[in-house]
Amino acid sequence: MLRSLYLRQRTKPDKLNRSCHVGAKSPEEDRHNKGRDTSDFKPANPNSKHGKNGSQSADLDRGIIGGEDGDGDGDGEGYGMNVEQQEEKNKNKKRKKTKKTKKNESNDASKLQQTTPPRVLLSTLFASSEYPHGELVPYEKTRRTTDQEARYTSRLWDESFLADYRQAAEIHRQVRQYAQEKVIEPGASLAAIAEEIEAGVRALCGHQGIETGDALKAGMAFPTGLCLNNVGAHWTPNSHLPDVKLDKSDVLKVDFGVHVNGRIVDSAFTIAFDHTYDNLLTAVKEATNTGIAHAGVDARISEIGAAIQEVMESYEVEIAGKTLPIKAIRNITGHDTLRYQIHGGKQIPFVRSNNRDKMEEGEVFAIETFGSTGKGYLRDDIGVYGYGRQADVSSANVQSSAAKTLLKTIDANFGTLVFCRRYLERLGTKHYHLGMKHLIDRGIVESHAPLVDVKGSYIAQFEHTILLHEGWKEVISRGDDY
Repeated sequence: MLRSLYLRQRTKPDKLNRSCHVGAKSPEEDRHNKGRDTSDFKPANPNSKHGKNGSQSADLDRGIIGGEDGDGDGDGEGYGMNVEQQEEKNKNKKRKKTKKTKKNESNDASKLQQTTPPRVLLSTLFASSEYPHGELVPYEKTRRTTDQEARYTSRLWDESFLADYRQAAEIHRQVRQYAQEKVIEPGASLAAIAEEIEAGVRALCGHQGIETGDALKAGMAFPTGLCLNNVGAHWTPNSHLPDVKLDKSDVLKVDFGVHVNGRIVDSAFTIAFDHTYDNLLTAVKEATNTGIAHAGVDARISEIGAAIQEVMESYEVEIAGKTLPIKAIRNITGHDTLRYQIHGGKQIPFVRSNNRDKMEEGEVFAIETFGSTGKGYLRDDIGVYGYGRQADVSSANVQSSAAKTLLKTIDANFGTLVFCRRYLERLGTKHYHLGMKHLIDRGIVESHAPLVDVKGSYIAQFEHTILLHEGWKEVISRGDDY
């Protein structure tokens, strides 16, 4: 999310043998994407390495219903026993019955399932706080890593690191599954889609973000991006904008982030109802998976970008009788993430580049790609997607009382997390526009505009967050859907 502009001259890549945020439309571009299965919603537990026939405690950790429980005492009527023996037998029976009752109560608790819409606190479904891990992929050409070692994080992470990331990832999976199956359909309002996604995230993490500082504990890492057609990134519904309804001919990018204690899971997907765009979606999904496959400790970022471009631009799509090449967008990038910051200091282009940076153990990356049927180059459009507090800019020169008050609200509720007008207004903040202008003019707050390609073009996006363990990479946001 929050795309950095990354200007590079394109060069033609060598052929590889390979098969393998957010803006919605401006008022004149209303519409969007594809129908989905509406089967009953269940908690997502993708790619869990715990065996289905493993221990009950392991299954409970994964939110799976516990097994059967019998007392198994196999006793008779006490024939041939004296009085003392019979009394001791009866005591043992009572103990077993008590254990059985407690075990049944535990099983009843484990039978909790997510609701539709998702509103059950995730920590209730995973009472042990051991959340499902993502897809674990060993690095190529590295020492063999045992299953025991795979459970440990990089030495650079603290104890809560994996628990926070895995909780955020499971929230993302459950909320997006519900959105895909029940919410995103032709005729749906983009405002309603954003509201459902954000309400689900806040409910599952247990932080509504209304009380001062609550949104910094867990919740939305940035405003839900809902970008239609030629809008590539940085569009979200806001109260001052006319509502936009999805059309069956639309291509919709859905990009949202979940954070727990500032650990951000950033993941995005694209939906199209019309099969005309299948090749576009396939090209971008395959390109993202190619980027993930090439990522790892000591991987060169330039080589990842070249591989992404090669795969994506091997596809073309036929629209309205015209065959169009799919171009990797060359002036935005994937990125590393830091605590409470959606962008760190490293960028991963979708094209070949001279970037000599390497990935390092302990880093977290949002591996994403965008493909377009247009020019493959995005420009700022009118409007504002959201705002971000600049951590390295002093507020000492703020003179406006309105700006000072607004900055206190921003620091107390968002810190360096990106927010939008909707988020300010749900806190009850009013008449903040002049104060915001003052902060933007002084570089304390940065505003983000929607990013668009030429009108009439179509853009798709797919994105996952990965963690670089010592011997493994973990695609933390991987699910059954993408």
